[in-house]
Amino acid sequence: MDHGTLYVVSTPIGNLSDITLRALEVLKTVNEVLCEDTRHSSRLLSHHGIKVRTSPYHDHNKERRTPEIVSRLKSGESFAVICDAGTPGVSDEAFFLVRACRREDVPVSTAPGASAMLAAVVASGLPTDRFAFEGFLPRKAGERRRRLEAVASEDRTLIYYCSPYQVRAVCEDFAAVYPTVKVVLARELTKLHEEYLIGTGAELLEKLPKEPRGEFVVMFHPQGKG
Repeated sequence: MDHGTLYVVSTPIGNLSDITLRALEVLKTVNEVLCEDTRHSSRLLSHHGIKVRTSPYHDHNKERRTPEIVSRLKSGESFAVICDAGTPGVSDEAFFLVRACRREDVPVSTAPGASAMLAAVVASGLPTDRFAFEGFLPRKAGERRRRLEAVASEDRTLIYYCSPYQVRAVCEDFAAVYPTVKVVLARELTKLHEEYLIGTGAELLEKLPKEPRGEFVVMFHPQGKG
């Protein structure tokens, strides 16, 4: 029997209409959809009238579930893996499953679509001829500042994800490490309250609300370009 296929399917980052026709077709035809949070994903599937078996696949169960999923793929079943928003495998556990499939020669295909980092950087005004996604900055202040200091010689736009609970501290770090460099914060992308905040770290501290909400994309060019 031929192997099934693992489909890495991008889902909307806010606006439920931001999903491709191919992604919808894949979600309708696979045996099972692997979700970061089944409750969250059920709203998307219901919105598009898709009835398919779902199950959780996340950081806390990936090591236990991966062998079972790979075995079922090798027996001919097909799966789609999705995350709560955007493209799976970007700083999340889908990478673990994709790597396992590649090691077992199980086919992997992508139904591309929304990605918060790409949506943010193309509307940021920062150079897009060369850029790099750096994932999440460290939670500890000392480690975070050392990470920012380490990229001072980079000549490309750098992109980070940041939680609303950390964004104020991150702006303080930029004020200390890159006091004259403009930083772009993007939040609530594609949603009703989509917002871009632009300024130095000190200026952003003045612009941020007292209780920031929504996940942030943080972007800057260490050489001050843009």
